[in-house]
Amino acid sequence: MERLKGKVAVVTGSTSGIGVGIAKLFVEEGAKVVVCGRRRERGEAVVEMITKNGGEASYHFMDMTDTASVEKLFEDTYEKYGKIDVLVNNAANVGLKDGRVDELTLEMWDAIFNSDIRGTFYATQCVIPYMKKNEDGGSIVNIGSMASCGGDLGSTAYACAKAGVNMLTQYTALQVGKDKIRCNCVRPGLIVTPENEARVPQALKDIFLSNIMVDRYGCPEDIGHMCVYLASDESSYVTGQIVNVDGGMNAHVPTVAQFRELNSRTW
Repeated sequence: MERLKGKVAVVTGSTSGIGVGIAKLFVEEGAKVVVCGRRRERGEAVVEMITKNGGEASYHFMDMTDTASVEKLFEDTYEKYGKIDVLVNNAANVGLKDGRVDELTLEMWDAIFNSDIRGTFYATQCVIPYMKKNEDGGSIVNIGSMASCGGDLGSTAYACAKAGVNMLTQYTALQVGKDKIRCNCVRPGLIVTPENEARVPQALKDIFLSNIMVDRYGCPEDIGHMCVYLASDESSYVTGQIVNVDGGMNAHVPTVAQFRELNSRTW
């Protein structure tokens, strides 16, 4: 349980959901974790939970749409711990109902892009100088989305922003790789969290489960385990990768669920 021993990790958007799962696993593996987000009460509750179990964590307010807030996060983290080894860009505005191309307003589009790609870009830009100071560089893990895997009936702005995260991952990996800084992207499938479980309709769960290769939905720890690997020295030769953690949902042709209902292998 020491795969991240001695590392200092910043996990954005870690006051709820997937971010909490990532932060908990990082601490269990020996990292010192900065929990950050806009909801101070929730963030401090996460820190309390972690420290009660013997881990080391601290909370820092951060708003991904506020550049001064992002700068302050990294300045204070470096001042407190003397280094930054890992950044997980998890914070995002999940606009699952942001609409079709012919429905979206520019205000809706801009709000999602400001959070999901502009915020990720700026956090990445801010952390690079600190990671360059490390003898062993650092690891940046972007949390993407399966929404960026193909066209859908809605979520247009969110999907386009997350598609931008895919490309940002590869550009970052190429441009700072020689500085021993790695950058990878994790694309979650349907992740059921304590916050969203009651809001996800059973019909939606059934649709997803019929297309997932394994026999369950995802949980925050599924994403956390992949992030631990990408943050650790075990993945020192892995960079520029976009990894799906979706139960195999995007690894098959789109007609599988319908043919299963027909008890048929093909037409």
